[in-house]
Amino acid sequence: MVGMVQTPDDTRIPARSSRKAVPTWAVVFTVCAGQFLVVLDVAVVNTALPSMGAHLGLSAIGLQWVVNAYSIAFAGFMLLGGRAGDLFGRKRMFLVGLSLFTVASLAGGLAQEGWQLLAARAVQGLGAAVLAPSTLTLLTSAVPEGPARVRVIGTWTAVGAGGGAVGGAVGGVLTDLISWRWVLLINVPVGLLVLAAGIRCLAESRSGERRRLDLPGAVLITAGLATLAYGIVQTEVEGWTAPATLVPLAAGLLLIVAFLLVEARTKAPLMPLRLFRVRSVAAANATMMISGAAMFAMWFFMTVYAQNVLGYSPVQAGLALVPSSLTGVVGSKLAPRLMRLIGAKNVTVVGLLVAAAGVGWQSTMTPDGSYVTSILLPGMLMMLGAGLASTPLSSLATLGAAPGDAGLASGLINTSRTMGGALGLSILSTVAAARTAGAPGAASLTDGYAAAFRTSGLILLCGVVLVLLWMPRADRER
Repeated sequence: MVGMVQTPDDTRIPARSSRKAVPTWAVVFTVCAGQFLVVLDVAVVNTALPSMGAHLGLSAIGLQWVVNAYSIAFAGFMLLGGRAGDLFGRKRMFLVGLSLFTVASLAGGLAQEGWQLLAARAVQGLGAAVLAPSTLTLLTSAVPEGPARVRVIGTWTAVGAGGGAVGGAVGGVLTDLISWRWVLLINVPVGLLVLAAGIRCLAESRSGERRRLDLPGAVLITAGLATLAYGIVQTEVEGWTAPATLVPLAAGLLLIVAFLLVEARTKAPLMPLRLFRVRSVAAANATMMISGAAMFAMWFFMTVYAQNVLGYSPVQAGLALVPSSLTGVVGSKLAPRLMRLIGAKNVTVVGLLVAAAGVGWQSTMTPDGSYVTSILLPGMLMMLGAGLASTPLSSLATLGAAPGDAGLASGLINTSRTMGGALGLSILSTVAAARTAGAPGAASLTDGYAAAFRTSGLILLCGVVLVLLWMPRADRER
């Protein structure tokens, strides 16, 4: 007998009563495993960057693009991935994205030239963009709105932070004991296992609409982000007034403006601008972008500081950041309880202030700093704050969306975080390079990294002001 199951996002899907129901924990485990894999990749690659550069002859700017090729493709196509999940099925897009991510990981691990690695990283980002929006939407479809859903979102956020913890340690071990190639190849067996679990455990859901995908919009926003990031990086080499800097900066901004015009006029927009009429959605996404700009580069700078200045090996650098990542998990799990006590807005403010305190402490780093005061304690504060802020922001951004836009809303909050992170890494790397001014030595490198962290702290304080002035005061979570 075939019936119809009503999901929380007003999606009707066929269900066979003869099929044994899959436990909710299995759905949560499978979906969070997909999210874990996406975040794991960032942390693993960060630890291996110095080894990648030495083996493939990549410059400091090239290493930055190993991170940004992934991040920009991830951010630029995530809206498309969210909409594709709404239209064609969240389970289907989860499996397609995971397959693409796994194949690209194999290609990156076998790369023989720098451009091959960068191309594989971009395709990985595309796969992650298709996969990631479905993870949050599959969770919210499986768990009814209320305290249980808030706890599940907290788990989803905590798993992301846990990916950072495991990724740094695993990346260091693989790089030291085998090769940097295995930081990418490790995704292949893990991806195949999650793929098998997804086929077995996940139920299909979709919004029920049948509209065309806005491919021009996806291309415009991705090209705009990439061009803008390239222009920012060019300031490090050419200066702010050189044509080689001004042309890509202007072109990037024009492409982003063109994207907004297309979205305002097309019948099937990738990012319906009406979504931003919901004040909590608009404020949450703006705050997430600011937080991403400030915090995403933390892993990059702490990794290169540990290896290039303090002389840590890859495995030592990876293990050194594990406590920080675990503190992020604690913050993510603590956030839902605090949301019930003081509200989502106040938890966001507290999280951003705690992160800013950690960033400020980190900016006092020295060339001969100790592990406890130069990495451990400031890193724990930064990640505790990031974990506290991310959960309420994700909750506010998704709960305010219409049922048919569930995938889009979850894709949008991830896009905002990743878009901010990609641009933030470009900006903060430029700040660090300008302070260093090409001078060799540990002291000069440390000055540059410290300047980047000071700038990051100012960005976080701007986020606090934005939340206080713009974010509506939501009802306390029950």
